[in-house]
Amino acid sequence: MTIRVLLADDQALLRATFRILIDSCADLEVVAEASDGAEAVELTRAHHPDIVLMDIRMPGTDGLTATAALCADPDLSATRVLILTTFETEDYVAQALRAGASGFLGKDVTADTLLAGLRTVASGEALLSPAATRSLIARFLLAPAPDTHLAPPERLADLTVREREVMALAAEGRSNTEIAEDLVLSPLTVRTHIHRAMTKLNARDRAQLVVIAYQTGLVRAVPPAV
Repeated sequence: MTIRVLLADDQALLRATFRILIDSCADLEVVAEASDGAEAVELTRAHHPDIVLMDIRMPGTDGLTATAALCADPDLSATRVLILTTFETEDYVAQALRAGASGFLGKDVTADTLLAGLRTVASGEALLSPAATRSLIARFLLAPAPDTHLAPPERLADLTVREREVMALAAEGRSNTEIAEDLVLSPLTVRTHIHRAMTKLNARDRAQLVVIAYQTGLVRAVPPAV
């Protein structure tokens, strides 16, 4: 099955480079290109790609606004957003994750990492590498925007004890393999628990599951050492 990708970036050269790379893979295909957020939303509704590779800083409608619009559209529930960002826009990335984005990549990403990232997100996983994401979670996901209300702990009531345990470890940045080793389970069993928790909590993917874990207080990040 071919993974259909929409590119959203105001830099034509970067889009062209990504298109060549993505189209060189038998299991990946670029179906459309957008130069700003508004066009990305319009083309996504027209083409229903599997993934939108979204830049944040674009003229007019930015990637953050476009991500929120896409993730709130029930007709696009099968489309996932993968954010392109740089180090200095971590706060925007956190907002994008809250809005429903499935992960993020740096603009200096290597070709192999980009392709692997697209496949990871298409499989339903979040592109939240443990090393790169722990500091992001600690700094931003725990600090809701002023107009954001934390999810009540009762939201977790339908989860089993094991599902909560697996969800908490996932929120700490553990991979399925690491969780399996910690709990003496198979990676497939861990994946099953993750998907059951996502279903019960109406989470689009692992990224939203992580956000819910922090919003409900299931997991609390340790403040960075000064």
